[in-house]
Parts: sequence; structure tokens; C-alpha cells
Amino acid sequence: MNFESILLPGIDSKRPLVIAGPCSAESEEQVMETAQQLAAEGIKIFRAGVWKPRTKPGGFEGMGSVALKWLQRVKKETGMYVAVEVATQKHVYEALKYGVDMLWIGARTTTNPFAVQEIADTLAGTDIPVLVKNPVNPDLELWIGAIERLYNAGVRKLGVIHRGFSTPDKNVYRNIPQWHIPIELKRRYPNLPIICDPSHMGGKRSLILTIAQQAMDMNYDGLIIESHCSPETALSDKEQQLTPSALSEVIHSLVIRDSIQSTEDLSTLRGQIDELDDKIFELLSKRMRVSREIGQYKLEHDMPVLQTTRYGEILQDRVQQAVKMDMSSEFAKKILEAVHEESVRQQLVVMELARK
Repeated sequence: MNFESILLPGIDSKRPLVIAGPCSAESEEQVMETAQQLAAEGIKIFRAGVWKPRTKPGGFEGMGSVALKWLQRVKKETGMYVAVEVATQKHVYEALKYGVDMLWIGARTTTNPFAVQEIADTLAGTDIPVLVKNPVNPDLELWIGAIERLYNAGVRKLGVIHRGFSTPDKNVYRNIPQWHIPIELKRRYPNLPIICDPSHMGGKRSLILTIAQQAMDMNYDGLIIESHCSPETALSDKEQQLTPSALSEVIHSLVIRDSIQSTEDLSTLRGQIDELDDKIFELLSKRMRVSREIGQYKLEHDMPVLQTTRYGEILQDRVQQAVKMDMSSEFAKKILEAVHEESVRQQLVVMELARK
């Protein structure tokens, strides 16, 4: 897929592209006050939630189409572009009618191929930039499917928003980053712009700078950050919204590294990584050979392949060891589970061959 630039006329191509504004457009006064403050800080693209999906009824679900008139006023009085989230054919029609400059598809909508296809069909023949948020759960193929539906409808100005993924476990993040998923997406589509959403990823103002810097370190193209003129009175997601002045501090605190120069400087270190990866697979190959020998032993002595007590002890011991070596327990657990799964498979192969 060949994607076109999502940059709007007059927007500097220098990283990061910043899209900012309130989680929800709550009133004309709130929208205009926030927009004027953001414009004074140099922000060029104003975002605001017009239609807000909520898990349960009764919560603030946005002001609807009336808020699009406020965004028209933002464009006229500040010169900023405006962006909104769309989830239905009607949303798209309304946004285009009121001159919205950029659209994004939310995480919940991305999970629904029927909804994405409806939006794609409605956008056929238009030239508006569209950003696709990752689905709620960590499903790369579902994310790619949404991108392909839009592309097949003729939408070429496409980008994605990495907003993190839901988890049932307690975590410092509202939505865990799982950076490896957007990294794989970028590997498959190198020219696809990626925007980071540190507001939804962190869920707290205190995490926004850290997450934004991590995104810049991974060469993301931009940031979409929630900003409100009075966050403490916000009708939705007040904990993760920054004042325009605080947002400006975050943006100016970011270190934007020269990715081309760093790639040249890292060639030696990357060579070391390649050598270490080779050694890792050599060791894994040896481990699997031992696993097959264990499988043969268990076969000869009529022992079951799976011995949960032994595995539990190994898992606990190795995870503790990994933590002492400055690795996360979650990472160590995933590695060990994958190795154990393959070891069991190797032992089952031995037993299956013996039966033939």
C-alpha cells in the first residue's frame, strides 16, 4: 500500500505533528477558550470529541452535531485545522458538511469490520486524512484490516493512532502500550504514519511526558494529546487532560533525535545484537534437543509429559532471576511460557514417532 502524506497545507513536517484539544466538546465557551489558548501555544490542529462512545448509558456522550458549529468558529477565529472522531456514516456526512479537516476512527469502532466498511464506503472519493486507532484488544490483523478497508475504498491519506491496549490486570497504564505491535505494523508498512496517544495510554497527566518521549525515541510521527482549558471541571477523562500551557511544557521538553544519524552510529551495536540473537537460537536449539531426550526418558519410564509442579518451580525461580538481571517479570514469564510450550511439543513429537 502506498500512503500519501497526512500533513495538511501549512503544517511543518518536522516531528512531532501535534494534534490537541479536549476529550469532549462540552460548550462553545469551553471549546473556544481551549482553542484560543492552544493556538497561542502554536498548536495547528485542534481535536475535540463530538460523539463520545460510552460503555454504559447515562454518561456524557458528547454534544453531537451542534458542536461542529463551534469547530467551524475555531477554524475561522484561530486558523487551526479541526479533527473529530467518527463511528458511523452519519458522523462522516456531518463532519464533511461542516468542513472538518481530519477524521479519526476510535478503538471501539476499529474492532467492528462492518462499521469500518461503512465509514470507508462513505469516504470513497474524498481527500480527507483519516487516522485509525488500534483496536481495544491487541489484535494487529484487525488493525491492519481496518486500514485495508479504507485503502480499498480509495482513502490514501492514512495514518494510525497507537493508544494502547486494554488489560484486565492492574497496571500503571490505563491502556498498556505493547510497543511491539505498532513496531510490527511499521515493519510491514514503513511509510504509514504513526501517531501516539499518551493521554489514553497513560490515563494520568503525570505519565504523558514519559510516554510521549518514548514515542519520539521510536521515531513516531506525532502525538495526539487531550488538552482542556479547565481539566478539573471536564465532563470526561479529567485525569488525563492537560492545560494548554502544560501541554506546551511537555512538547518543549521532548528530545527529538536525528534518526538518520543515530542509525549510522548504531551499526556496531546492532552487529552485536545480531551475534547475540544467533547465540540465543543456538542455545534454544540445544535446549530443545535436551527436551527431546527428556521426552524419550519419560516414554521409556511411562511418565506423563506435563509435570505442573516442576514447571511452576522453574517459572517462579527463573522470573526472580530475570528481575535481578534488570528484566521485567512479565517479559521473563512470556519467554519462559513460549519455551515451555515448544519443549512440550518436542516431547510429544518424540512420543508420537515412537508409536509409529
